[in-house]
Amino acid sequence: MNDKIDAVITWVDGDDPRHKAKRQQFGTQRMFAEEHVAGDTRFSSLGEIFYCVASINRFAPWINKIYIVTDEQNPNLEPFLEQHFPQGYIPIEIVDHKTIFRGYEHYLPTFNSISIESMTWRIPGLSEKFVEFNDDLILGAPVMPSDLFSERGAVCYATRKSYLLTAFTRLFKYRRDGSKSVSYKQTMLNAADIAGNHRFFLKMDHTPKGLSRSFYEEFFSRHTEVLERNISHRFRHASQFNPQELQYLSLYMAGRCELRPVKGNLFYLKPKKGIDYIAKKLALFSRNKECKFGCFNSLDMASREGQTMIVEWIKERIGLSD
Repeated sequence: MNDKIDAVITWVDGDDPRHKAKRQQFGTQRMFAEEHVAGDTRFSSLGEIFYCVASINRFAPWINKIYIVTDEQNPNLEPFLEQHFPQGYIPIEIVDHKTIFRGYEHYLPTFNSISIESMTWRIPGLSEKFVEFNDDLILGAPVMPSDLFSERGAVCYATRKSYLLTAFTRLFKYRRDGSKSVSYKQTMLNAADIAGNHRFFLKMDHTPKGLSRSFYEEFFSRHTEVLERNISHRFRHASQFNPQELQYLSLYMAGRCELRPVKGNLFYLKPKKGIDYIAKKLALFSRNKECKFGCFNSLDMASREGQTMIVEWIKERIGLSD
Protein backbone atom coordinates (compact mmCIF):
# COMPACT_ATOMS: atom_id res chain seq x y z
CA MET A 1 0.00 0.00 0.00
CA ASN A 2 3.02 2.31 -0.25
CA ASP A 3 2.65 2.67 -4.01
CA LYS A 4 1.94 6.09 -5.40
CA ILE A 5 -1.75 6.62 -6.12
CA ASP A 6 -2.96 9.41 -8.38
CA ALA A 7 -6.46 10.87 -8.75
CA VAL A 8 -8.15 11.52 -12.08
CA ILE A 9 -11.09 13.92 -12.40
CA THR A 10 -13.04 14.29 -15.63
CA TRP A 11 -14.37 17.83 -15.94
CA VAL A 12 -15.97 20.17 -18.42
CA ASP A 13 -17.32 23.71 -18.23
CA GLY A 14 -20.33 23.29 -20.44
CA ASP A 15 -21.28 26.94 -20.07
CA ASP A 16 -18.14 27.98 -21.96
CA PRO A 17 -19.44 29.48 -25.25
CA ARG A 18 -16.74 27.66 -27.24
CA HIS A 19 -17.76 24.32 -25.77
CA LYS A 20 -21.45 25.05 -26.38
CA ALA A 21 -20.67 25.90 -29.99
CA LYS A 22 -18.82 22.60 -30.42
CA ARG A 23 -21.76 20.64 -29.01
CA GLN A 24 -24.15 22.42 -31.34
CA GLN A 25 -21.89 21.64 -34.29
CA PHE A 26 -21.74 17.90 -33.66
CA GLY A 27 -25.04 17.15 -31.89
CA THR A 28 -28.66 17.06 -32.96
CA GLN A 29 -31.78 18.57 -31.44
CA ARG A 30 -33.01 15.09 -30.49
CA MET A 31 -29.78 14.45 -28.58
CA PHE A 32 -30.04 17.76 -26.74
CA ALA A 33 -33.61 16.94 -25.73
CA GLU A 34 -32.46 13.74 -24.01
CA GLU A 35 -31.10 14.57 -20.55
CA HIS A 36 -28.99 11.39 -20.32
CA VAL A 37 -27.52 11.75 -23.81
CA ALA A 38 -26.64 15.39 -24.40
CA GLY A 39 -28.85 17.53 -22.16
CA ASP A 40 -27.28 20.71 -20.83
CA THR A 41 -27.16 19.29 -17.29
CA ARG A 42 -24.56 16.74 -18.44
CA PHE A 43 -22.10 19.57 -19.11
CA SER A 44 -23.09 22.23 -16.60
CA SER A 45 -20.50 23.42 -14.09
CA LEU A 46 -21.27 25.38 -10.93
CA GLY A 47 -17.82 25.10 -9.42
CA GLU A 48 -18.18 21.50 -8.25
CA ILE A 49 -14.59 20.80 -9.32
CA PHE A 50 -13.33 23.20 -6.62
CA TYR A 51 -15.07 21.25 -3.86
CA CYS A 52 -14.06 17.89 -5.32
CA VAL A 53 -10.37 18.87 -5.35
CA ALA A 54 -10.59 20.55 -1.93
CA SER A 55 -12.13 17.41 -0.43
CA ILE A 56 -9.30 15.27 -1.79
CA ASN A 57 -6.75 17.61 -0.26
CA ARG A 58 -8.61 17.61 3.05
CA PHE A 59 -9.44 13.93 3.39
CA ALA A 60 -6.93 12.08 1.17
CA PRO A 61 -3.67 14.06 1.35
CA TRP A 62 -1.77 10.85 0.48
CA ILE A 63 -2.85 11.24 -3.16
CA ASN A 64 0.30 11.78 -5.22
CA LYS A 65 -1.07 13.98 -8.02
CA ILE A 66 -4.47 15.11 -9.31
CA TYR A 67 -4.98 14.93 -13.08
CA ILE A 68 -7.88 16.96 -14.45
CA VAL A 69 -9.00 15.67 -17.85
CA THR A 70 -10.72 18.27 -19.97
CA ASP A 71 -11.29 19.70 -23.44
CA GLU A 72 -9.11 22.77 -24.02
CA GLN A 73 -10.19 24.24 -20.68
CA ASN A 74 -8.66 24.96 -17.29
CA PRO A 75 -10.59 25.47 -14.04
CA ASN A 76 -7.70 27.61 -12.66
CA LEU A 77 -7.77 26.04 -9.22
CA GLU A 78 -4.46 27.34 -7.90
CA PRO A 79 -5.65 30.63 -6.31
CA PHE A 80 -8.49 28.78 -4.57
CA LEU A 81 -6.15 26.09 -3.27
CA GLU A 82 -3.52 28.61 -2.15
CA GLN A 83 -6.23 30.39 -0.15
CA HIS A 84 -7.58 27.30 1.58
CA PHE A 85 -4.42 25.19 1.79
CA PRO A 86 -1.65 27.73 2.40
CA GLN A 87 0.66 25.03 3.78
CA GLY A 88 0.63 23.28 0.43
CA TYR A 89 -1.66 21.16 -1.71
CA ILE A 90 -1.54 18.11 -3.96
CA PRO A 91 0.03 18.91 -7.36
CA ILE A 92 -2.41 19.34 -10.25
CA GLU A 93 -1.88 18.62 -13.93
CA ILE A 94 -4.34 19.51 -16.69
CA VAL A 95 -4.63 16.78 -19.33
CA ASP A 96 -6.32 17.56 -22.63
CA HIS A 97 -8.48 15.08 -24.48
CA LYS A 98 -5.96 15.17 -27.35
CA THR A 99 -3.38 13.62 -25.03
CA ILE A 100 -5.41 10.58 -24.01
CA PHE A 101 -6.91 10.18 -27.50
CA ARG A 102 -3.51 10.24 -29.22
CA GLY A 103 -3.77 7.96 -32.23
CA TYR A 104 -7.55 8.24 -32.08
CA GLU A 105 -7.89 11.99 -32.63
CA HIS A 106 -10.50 11.42 -35.35
CA TYR A 107 -13.01 10.70 -32.56
CA LEU A 108 -12.53 14.20 -31.15
CA PRO A 109 -14.13 16.36 -30.05
CA THR A 110 -16.06 14.09 -27.73
CA PHE A 111 -18.77 15.09 -25.26
CA ASN A 112 -19.18 11.59 -23.89
CA SER A 113 -18.05 10.70 -20.37
CA ILE A 114 -18.04 6.98 -21.22
CA SER A 115 -15.66 7.54 -24.12
CA ILE A 116 -13.41 9.74 -22.00
CA GLU A 117 -13.32 7.29 -19.07
CA SER A 118 -12.37 4.55 -21.53
CA MET A 119 -9.16 6.51 -22.22
CA THR A 120 -8.07 8.05 -18.90
CA TRP A 121 -5.64 5.16 -18.30
CA ARG A 122 -3.57 6.60 -21.17
CA ILE A 123 -2.57 9.69 -19.17
CA PRO A 124 1.25 9.89 -19.43
CA GLY A 125 2.88 9.10 -16.09
CA LEU A 126 -0.34 7.90 -14.44
CA SER A 127 0.27 5.64 -11.44
CA GLU A 128 -0.63 1.93 -11.62
CA LYS A 129 -3.30 2.43 -8.97
CA PHE A 130 -5.45 5.49 -9.53
CA VAL A 131 -8.75 6.85 -8.21
CA GLU A 132 -11.26 8.15 -10.74
CA PHE A 133 -13.72 10.90 -9.83
CA ASN A 134 -16.45 12.77 -11.60
CA ASP A 135 -16.45 16.42 -10.60
CA ASP A 136 -19.78 16.03 -8.76
CA LEU A 137 -18.15 13.67 -6.22
CA ILE A 138 -16.58 14.73 -2.94
CA LEU A 139 -14.92 12.98 -0.05
CA GLY A 140 -16.87 13.55 3.15
CA ALA A 141 -14.53 12.04 5.77
CA PRO A 142 -10.94 10.79 5.97
CA VAL A 143 -10.26 8.16 3.30
CA MET A 144 -7.32 5.77 3.30
CA PRO A 145 -5.88 3.76 0.38
CA SER A 146 -7.38 0.65 1.99
CA ASP A 147 -10.86 2.14 1.40
CA LEU A 148 -10.24 1.86 -2.34
CA PHE A 149 -7.67 -0.92 -2.73
CA SER A 150 -7.48 -4.15 -0.72
CA GLU A 151 -4.89 -6.87 -0.36
CA ARG A 152 -7.02 -8.86 -2.79
CA GLY A 153 -6.86 -6.05 -5.35
CA ALA A 154 -9.73 -3.70 -6.08
CA VAL A 155 -12.48 -2.46 -3.74
CA CYS A 156 -15.84 -1.95 -5.42
CA TYR A 157 -18.80 -0.32 -3.66
CA ALA A 158 -21.58 -2.25 -5.34
CA THR A 159 -24.10 -5.06 -5.05
CA ARG A 160 -24.48 -8.17 -7.18
CA LYS A 161 -27.57 -8.04 -9.36
CA SER A 162 -29.18 -10.59 -11.64
CA TYR A 163 -28.19 -9.99 -15.26
CA LEU A 164 -31.25 -11.73 -16.71
CA LEU A 165 -33.80 -10.02 -14.48
CA THR A 166 -32.28 -6.58 -15.10
CA ALA A 167 -31.98 -7.20 -18.83
CA PHE A 168 -35.63 -8.28 -18.94
CA THR A 169 -36.82 -5.06 -17.28
CA ARG A 170 -34.63 -3.07 -19.66
CA LEU A 171 -36.56 -4.54 -22.60
CA PHE A 172 -39.35 -2.08 -21.83
CA LYS A 173 -37.12 1.00 -21.44
CA TYR A 174 -37.47 2.76 -24.76
CA ARG A 175 -37.69 6.41 -25.66
CA ARG A 176 -40.80 7.88 -27.23
CA ASP A 177 -39.29 7.59 -30.72
CA GLY A 178 -38.80 3.84 -30.20
CA SER A 179 -35.02 3.91 -29.86
CA LYS A 180 -33.26 2.28 -26.93
CA SER A 181 -32.81 4.49 -23.88
CA VAL A 182 -29.39 5.26 -22.46
CA SER A 183 -28.89 4.55 -18.78
CA TYR A 184 -26.12 3.95 -16.27
CA LYS A 185 -27.54 0.45 -15.66
CA GLN A 186 -27.52 -0.39 -19.38
CA THR A 187 -23.84 0.50 -19.66
CA MET A 188 -23.12 -1.95 -16.81
CA LEU A 189 -25.08 -4.71 -18.55
CA ASN A 190 -23.13 -4.02 -21.72
CA ALA A 191 -19.88 -4.39 -19.76
CA ALA A 192 -21.09 -7.73 -18.41
CA ASP A 193 -21.67 -8.83 -22.01
CA ILE A 194 -18.05 -8.07 -22.84
CA ALA A 195 -16.82 -9.80 -19.67
CA GLY A 196 -18.87 -12.86 -20.69
CA ASN A 197 -20.98 -12.93 -17.53
CA HIS A 198 -24.72 -13.30 -18.12
CA ARG A 199 -25.48 -14.45 -14.57
CA PHE A 200 -24.83 -11.22 -12.66
CA PHE A 201 -23.27 -7.79 -12.82
CA LEU A 202 -22.03 -5.41 -10.14
CA LYS A 203 -24.43 -2.51 -9.65
CA MET A 204 -21.95 0.23 -8.85
CA ASP A 205 -22.95 3.40 -7.10
CA HIS A 206 -21.68 6.95 -7.51
CA THR A 207 -18.46 6.71 -5.52
CA PRO A 208 -14.83 7.35 -6.47
CA LYS A 209 -13.39 4.28 -8.21
CA GLY A 210 -10.04 2.72 -7.31
CA LEU A 211 -8.73 1.35 -10.61
CA SER A 212 -5.76 -0.42 -12.18
CA ARG A 213 -4.06 1.21 -15.15
CA SER A 214 -2.47 -2.07 -16.28
CA PHE A 215 -5.84 -3.86 -16.40
CA TYR A 216 -7.04 -1.45 -19.07
CA GLU A 217 -3.72 -1.51 -20.89
CA GLU A 218 -3.66 -5.32 -21.07
CA PHE A 219 -7.35 -5.74 -21.89
CA PHE A 220 -7.56 -3.09 -24.57
CA SER A 221 -4.27 -4.14 -26.17
CA ARG A 222 -5.92 -7.52 -26.76
CA HIS A 223 -9.30 -6.05 -27.75
CA THR A 224 -8.55 -2.85 -29.63
CA GLU A 225 -11.82 -3.15 -31.56
CA VAL A 226 -13.77 -3.14 -28.26
CA LEU A 227 -12.04 0.07 -27.19
CA GLU A 228 -12.54 1.73 -30.55
CA ARG A 229 -16.26 0.95 -30.65
CA ASN A 230 -16.69 2.44 -27.19
CA ILE A 231 -14.92 5.72 -27.98
CA SER A 232 -16.48 6.20 -31.41
CA HIS A 233 -19.61 7.94 -30.09
CA ARG A 234 -19.30 11.68 -29.49
CA PHE A 235 -22.41 11.56 -27.28
CA ARG A 236 -23.67 8.79 -25.01
CA HIS A 237 -25.06 5.80 -26.90
CA ALA A 238 -27.05 2.77 -25.71
CA SER A 239 -24.44 0.36 -27.12
CA GLN A 240 -21.62 1.66 -24.92
CA PHE A 241 -20.23 -0.17 -21.89
CA ASN A 242 -19.03 1.28 -18.60
CA PRO A 243 -15.24 0.65 -18.49
CA GLN A 244 -15.17 0.74 -14.68
CA GLU A 245 -17.79 -2.04 -14.56
CA LEU A 246 -15.75 -4.05 -17.05
CA GLN A 247 -12.68 -3.79 -14.82
CA TYR A 248 -14.43 -4.51 -11.53
CA LEU A 249 -16.52 -7.39 -12.86
CA SER A 250 -13.56 -9.01 -14.61
CA LEU A 251 -11.45 -8.74 -11.46
CA TYR A 252 -14.30 -9.99 -9.27
CA MET A 253 -14.73 -13.06 -11.48
CA ALA A 254 -11.00 -13.70 -11.06
CA GLY A 255 -11.17 -13.33 -7.26
CA ARG A 256 -9.26 -10.04 -7.33
CA CYS A 257 -12.01 -7.62 -6.28
CA GLU A 258 -13.68 -7.10 -2.91
CA LEU A 259 -17.28 -5.90 -2.76
CA ARG A 260 -18.24 -3.49 0.00
CA PRO A 261 -21.70 -2.09 0.82
CA VAL A 262 -22.68 1.33 -0.38
CA LYS A 263 -25.01 1.92 2.56
CA GLY A 264 -23.30 4.06 5.18
CA ASN A 265 -20.47 4.94 2.81
CA LEU A 266 -22.25 7.28 0.38
CA PHE A 267 -24.54 10.26 0.62
CA TYR A 268 -26.30 10.80 -2.68
CA LEU A 269 -28.46 13.80 -3.33
CA LYS A 270 -30.73 14.58 -6.27
CA PRO A 271 -30.72 18.40 -6.23
CA LYS A 272 -33.55 18.74 -8.74
CA LYS A 273 -35.97 17.65 -6.02
CA GLY A 274 -37.65 20.19 -3.73
CA ILE A 275 -36.11 22.24 -0.96
CA ASP A 276 -37.69 20.08 1.78
CA TYR A 277 -36.04 16.99 0.32
CA ILE A 278 -32.66 18.76 0.19
CA ALA A 279 -32.95 20.03 3.77
CA LYS A 280 -33.89 16.58 5.11
CA LYS A 281 -31.12 14.86 3.19
CA LEU A 282 -28.46 17.32 4.32
CA ALA A 283 -29.59 16.93 7.94
CA LEU A 284 -29.31 13.16 7.56
CA PHE A 285 -25.84 13.45 6.03
CA SER A 286 -24.71 15.76 8.83
CA ARG A 287 -25.50 13.10 11.42
CA ASN A 288 -23.26 10.59 9.65
CA LYS A 289 -19.79 11.98 10.35
CA GLU A 290 -18.06 8.83 9.07
CA CYS A 291 -19.64 8.77 5.61
CA LYS A 292 -16.69 8.82 3.21
CA PHE A 293 -18.21 9.63 -0.18
CA GLY A 294 -20.73 12.15 -1.48
CA CYS A 295 -22.38 12.75 -4.84
CA PHE A 296 -24.36 15.87 -5.72
CA ASN A 297 -25.74 14.96 -9.10
CA SER A 298 -26.94 17.73 -11.47
CA LEU A 299 -26.51 20.56 -8.97
CA ASP A 300 -27.54 23.00 -11.72
CA MET A 301 -31.09 21.61 -11.58
CA ALA A 302 -31.63 22.68 -7.96
CA SER A 303 -33.32 25.98 -7.15
CA ARG A 304 -31.09 28.93 -6.26
CA GLU A 305 -32.00 28.40 -2.60
CA GLY A 306 -31.24 24.69 -2.88
CA GLN A 307 -27.87 25.35 -4.51
CA THR A 308 -26.90 27.75 -1.72
CA MET A 309 -27.89 25.22 0.97
CA ILE A 310 -25.89 22.45 -0.70
CA VAL A 311 -22.77 24.54 -1.30
CA GLU A 312 -22.76 25.86 2.27
CA TRP A 313 -23.13 22.32 3.59
CA ILE A 314 -20.23 21.07 1.43
CA LYS A 315 -18.00 23.94 2.52
CA GLU A 316 -18.70 23.20 6.16
CA ARG A 317 -18.15 19.46 5.70
CA ILE A 318 -14.71 19.89 4.14
CA GLY A 319 -13.70 22.82 6.32
CA LEU A 320 -13.61 25.71 3.86
CA SER A 321 -13.94 29.24 5.21
CA ASP A 322 -15.04 32.18 3.04
